[in-house]
Amino acid sequence: QERLVQSGGGSVQAGGSLRLSCAAPRRTFSTSAMGWFRQAPGKEREFVAAIGWSTGNTVYADSVKGRFTVSRDSAENLGYLQMNSLKPEDTAVYYCHAISRGWNYWGQGTQVTVSS
Repeated sequence: QERLVQSGGGSVQAGGSLRLSCAAPRRTFSTSAMGWFRQAPGKEREFVAAIGWSTGNTVYADSVKGRFTVSRDSAENLGYLQMNSLKPEDTAVYYCHAISRGWNYWGQGTQVTVSS
């Protein structure tokens, strides 16, 4: 199955910022919504944020509200997750997710490590 292509991430100290990007696998990919999830070691994958592709409406997990911003570039079929005021508990592998024509697509995952 096709996969979303992620970029960004890395290591940062607490209080720092990182931006993640997520690209559709092809220009004709019809995105309905894009979201971000994360999975820390030993924990289940959890929802972080999502955006409606046509409306731009956003929703966030309480744990990231006010610190993370999800956005999209509809023309380029790109999604972004801007992460500010990062905390050590934000350390996880982050995955982008998209819904297209009723199907679910995932990115390959990218590591985000926040040191105290």
